[in-house]
Amino acid sequence: NYSESGDDAARTVADIERLGRRAVAVQADVSDASGIARLVDTARRELGRLDILVNSASLFERTPFADITEAEWDRVLAVNLKGPFLLSQAAAPLLRADGGGIIINIVDLSALQPWPSFAHHAVSKAGLLHLTRVMARALAPDVRVNSIAPGTVLPPEAHQGEDGSERRVVHREGSPDDVVDAVLYLVRAGFVTGENIVVDGGRLLL
Repeated sequence: NYSESGDDAARTVADIERLGRRAVAVQADVSDASGIARLVDTARRELGRLDILVNSASLFERTPFADITEAEWDRVLAVNLKGPFLLSQAAAPLLRADGGGIIINIVDLSALQPWPSFAHHAVSKAGLLHLTRVMARALAPDVRVNSIAPGTVLPPEAHQGEDGSERRVVHREGSPDDVVDAVLYLVRAGFVTGENIVVDGGRLLL
């Protein structure tokens, strides 16, 4: 699924197909119910089943608390919190159809810490963390629901080159592969649901 990055989505599809697998890219705004319906219907039609849903779409915008407008607040919560709710709700029947599926929500450290310059983002991620636990009960026993809270694994371009070692306790930088490893663990961990894995190199300890 992609919102505006059509070229990147097409390259991802091509990479998957070169591995001998099937893939389809669907443009959809996850904050829009009609887009979500199209996304789930396409998965059902083109792939026939759905085993794993990863809710990772997110807006990450720095705005001082006093300057956040109502429109900005609504837009961030619509993408970061309403989107995962609507998509999980729409996908649940398909996830259940073949004996049970998996939902993984991507939150971040703002779900666990107060970030005053990202209030709308932080509140949306804290809500998604709690929604993870709610859905783990609501969709049990057929669907397991967990979340992952990454630290700095893919810094914005403006911060490229800063190693951030003072903000972690391990001796290397994080990478997207660290999050992938956590996703794969949760996919395979059949006795784990309603949990959150922090993948931050120990930053939360500081």
